[in-house]
Amino acid sequence: MTDLRIAVILGSTRPGRNGEAVARWVMEQAADRAATYELVDLAEHDLPLLDEPVPPSMGQYQNQHTKDWAAVVARYDGFVFVTPEYNRGTSGALKNAIDYAYAEWNDKAAAFVGYGSIGAARAIEHLRGMCAELQIADVRTSVNFMLATDFKDFHEFTPGDHHPPIAQDMFGQLERWAGALKPLRE
Repeated sequence: MTDLRIAVILGSTRPGRNGEAVARWVMEQAADRAATYELVDLAEHDLPLLDEPVPPSMGQYQNQHTKDWAAVVARYDGFVFVTPEYNRGTSGALKNAIDYAYAEWNDKAAAFVGYGSIGAARAIEHLRGMCAELQIADVRTSVNFMLATDFKDFHEFTPGDHHPPIAQDMFGQLERWAGALKPLRE
């Protein structure tokens, strides 16, 4: 497991977003894991709305920002998607970033950390369907933060004490799946 690289993808780009604190919490929880966890903030990647003339599944990327993003995705064995819930789904920024690549996602593993009025359960279900299409194996356990209970005044992140053990279980599942799938790509 020590050679596994996991991206914690911060899926919100909104100013003042709650996701930044959530992603930092995920990184803190993963600090002592055998796998290497790295934060990938979508706000730091210049991805306009999908503008490739050929579907990503063809692997014929023409724009430099697409090639750069595909290279980021390709270097990881697994992903923790940190997602808000907007209108019963994930953020447009995260959906767009996922849609930019195809083969770079294949035969990898994913886990989910969500935040929203019902812990982003619907956003996570949205992502699970997307992962199936991209041949990403998603793990069962997710961490779900409720705006009413895990955020003071719906903004200051104050996670409950019951979340860290759930996160450790999620990381364990993710690392096992990422490790099992790695030989498929080698």
